[in-house]
Amino acid sequence: MAETYCKSCTMPLTLDSQGPNAEYCRYCTDENGQLRPRDEVKQGIATWLQSLQEGITEERAIMRAEHFMQAMPAWADD
Repeated sequence: MAETYCKSCTMPLTLDSQGPNAEYCRYCTDENGQLRPRDEVKQGIATWLQSLQEGITEERAIMRAEHFMQAMPAWADD
């Protein structure tokens, strides 16, 4: 079976990471399975990028998160 990924942030969807909505992870959705606000998800992705790249500024991480989100199905039309 092929691995599925969150359509908002690309996190692999496992039993531990999947949220109430089968298309998104628990970090990108609220308790009802609705996508969290764009800015909230963007900040989460920026924080994740900062954990991967030592020395990246918050401003740069937010810019990269915004660019990344433009390629994601959940945010492509925003």
